[in-house]
Amino acid sequence: MIGHHVGELGCVPLRAGGWYDHVHIVCGLSRTVTIADLVQHVKVETSRWAKDAEHGSATFAWQSGYGAFSISQSNLEQVLDYVANQAAHHKTRTFQDEFRELCLRHELEIDERYVWD
Repeated sequence: MIGHHVGELGCVPLRAGGWYDHVHIVCGLSRTVTIADLVQHVKVETSRWAKDAEHGSATFAWQSGYGAFSISQSNLEQVLDYVANQAAHHKTRTFQDEFRELCLRHELEIDERYVWD
């Protein structure tokens, strides 16, 4: 479903997956779509589905923020495998710890007052 919504904007969905508190989307970005527009479109469409589905939740909501990272072609298969194996991966580390580590490793400063809703 997420891949469908990514494709609606002319982006190329490669893999989507996640865990109960987050989602990862690996895609090629269309030259005419901003990351913000892509994220907004996916959040709007999936929120609509989550609220209207037979066993959906009327109170479902995405957090306001998001993270976006580019990956090199040489790391693509590793990232695709990582996204496909979220359940196993998050048995040992929370999403928050993973995000902090990723930002630290790439020298990205974050202010946690604005990262988590």
